[in-house]
Amino acid sequence: MSDSMQDAIKLLQSMGPIFDPTEDYLNIVSAEEQMGTVAAQRQKELDDANSELKNLLRLLDAGRTSCMRPPTVPSEDAHAQALNALDGARLSLMKSINDADGALAGKEAALARLKEECGKLEQSDPAAEHELDATPLKLTVVRGLGFTPVTDKNGRVRKILVRSQSGDIHSVSFDDGKTNEEYTSLLWNLASS
Repeated sequence: MSDSMQDAIKLLQSMGPIFDPTEDYLNIVSAEEQMGTVAAQRQKELDDANSELKNLLRLLDAGRTSCMRPPTVPSEDAHAQALNALDGARLSLMKSINDADGALAGKEAALARLKEECGKLEQSDPAAEHELDATPLKLTVVRGLGFTPVTDKNGRVRKILVRSQSGDIHSVSFDDGKTNEEYTSLLWNLASS
């Protein structure tokens, strides 16, 4: 063998420790273990993130549902129209109340005036003011009821002529000695016959 070959073998033998695969294998195994640990940690973080995303999506859906107007609640335009209609009705009612209050005040003033007039009329005596004799008035009322008194020369009633409802005329004399109640009953019985 030649020297150059010997040199090449020596050179290869001296380089033998450099080409030792054990250290490289251990490095590769360590890297694979570290990559597996990192992959497991990433997978756990990814699962946690997915779980949190699902929770947030549920919250988003619940928020969307809660902020939506329920079908039983009118729309914004319908609500505004209803408010306008209620305001119009309120103004109309206020005007009606004011009109009624005005009418009431007028009626109360008229009532107070009428009460005052009534009080004045109750306190006054028209017969005394005009100095009328009530006897002719009473006589007219009595004759209107169908009773005609017949008096003597002194103005005392001696008998009464009674005109009944049937048109008959009866004469009742006060010389019989009956009581006033008996005469009254007799006169009314004859008048109603």
